[in-house]
Amino acid sequence: MSHFGFENDIHNVLRLDMPITNAPMARWQRKASTSNSTSTNSLSPNKSVNRSASLSKTPSKTPGKNGKAQNTPSKAGGDRFIPTRNNKQLDVASFLISKENEPVEETASSTAPNQKAWSVTLNGYDIDEAKILHLGGKPLNAPEGYQNNLKVLYSQVPTPVSIKKSRYISSVPERILDAPDIKNDFYLNLMDWGRQNLLAVGLANHVYLWDAAAGDIVLLKKMEDDNEFICSVSWSKDGNFLAIGTSDCKVELWDVQYQKRLRSMDGHSARVGCLSWNDHVLSSGSRSGLIHQHDVRVADHHIFTFGGHTQEVCGLTWSPDGKYLASGGNDNMVYIWPMTTGSEYQAIHALSEHQGAVKALAWCPWQPSILASGGGTSDRHIRIWNANSGSCISALDTCSQVSSLVFAPNYKELVSGHGFAHDKVIIWKYPSLTKVAELEGHEDRVLNLALSPDGSTVASVAADETIRLWKSFEKDAVKKPKPTNSIIQQHIR
Repeated sequence: MSHFGFENDIHNVLRLDMPITNAPMARWQRKASTSNSTSTNSLSPNKSVNRSASLSKTPSKTPGKNGKAQNTPSKAGGDRFIPTRNNKQLDVASFLISKENEPVEETASSTAPNQKAWSVTLNGYDIDEAKILHLGGKPLNAPEGYQNNLKVLYSQVPTPVSIKKSRYISSVPERILDAPDIKNDFYLNLMDWGRQNLLAVGLANHVYLWDAAAGDIVLLKKMEDDNEFICSVSWSKDGNFLAIGTSDCKVELWDVQYQKRLRSMDGHSARVGCLSWNDHVLSSGSRSGLIHQHDVRVADHHIFTFGGHTQEVCGLTWSPDGKYLASGGNDNMVYIWPMTTGSEYQAIHALSEHQGAVKALAWCPWQPSILASGGGTSDRHIRIWNANSGSCISALDTCSQVSSLVFAPNYKELVSGHGFAHDKVIIWKYPSLTKVAELEGHEDRVLNLALSPDGSTVASVAADETIRLWKSFEKDAVKKPKPTNSIIQQHIR
């Protein structure tokens, strides 16, 4: 019985609608009792009446305003409330605190699944898992069968902040030049574009210069024997001197400014079909399979000879850093030679993966150890090589004869000229070798490619006796060039 009596006491304490029996008297009750006591005790002296009235009023001044200590009123009617605490209230409080620390009963855990099921049935979702705002993670999927009525008005695909726009590449050449009587020979290199913006072209037994800035055309050389012809042309690094290889086994060096032949260098036993400069050293490859090195500064120009090809050397180019010389031949071989002054003249790599003649060779300007090579009609592949290791990085079947290759540094792309069966110029993204654009217009196979000094235009000469200028690599005018911290600019004030 005592246990039930204890629970009844707890319930009575916790119920808010029952009067509190042991609580202190409210202030309005105290005022009512004091007013009743003053009215009944009317025969009391005036001094006691005034004192009780003054105690019932609220002080007009803030206590302690004048620095005087305010004593707590000792009688009922003061502003300070001190609750009375009995033993019964302390027992109830300790019981409640101890009940909160007790473990949850098993009945509560068993009813949790039932409550979740009721919530899903009534609301369609679990209230405990419902979210007003979802600030992280993946967006919640819409329920099955849901249809968005705003889909027509608003796109659900997020638009990127900035979309990189692809540049416009014209399918029409900027200019077309005539190239009459050009030799339709796959193994010759009859066009080169120099640093002075002069385009040199060998037409039959003539060499012409075209000024790309002014549009002037100059006849630089005419061979004395009409039966002989020009086989190759190549500009020096500064663009002031032009080397010319001829069918009578000679290599000539010309001063373009004064239109004067400086010297004629012998040594080859067959026509000179390819040339390449490395500062003051001029390399020449001939039909005999030999590659001669000439020092154009001295009278005894011949330095040494590279011998590896068994057939005509039709491709020759030095790496941008001058460390390696790449040569391609009609024997389907690609050789990489070191720049050496000793007695060892052996190739560091002999690459035999091509199945056709290799004329197209190009070094990557921004990666000096990367070499691109292209095979002839029997091969049709473009291969990318690492000159340091001699390994083939990638290969691409172009389904067409590869006659020329050139890297375009403005957009880091590779340009290839093709013969049978497509007769076009193709731009590839490097290093993925994905096709960017096809430049069509030639009616016969493309023989050579040449890049302008600023890298914005590529020239293609074909057997249809035309030279087409494709301005496909012009830099974006909006982009400002990066400032250079040169010594000259640092001293300018």
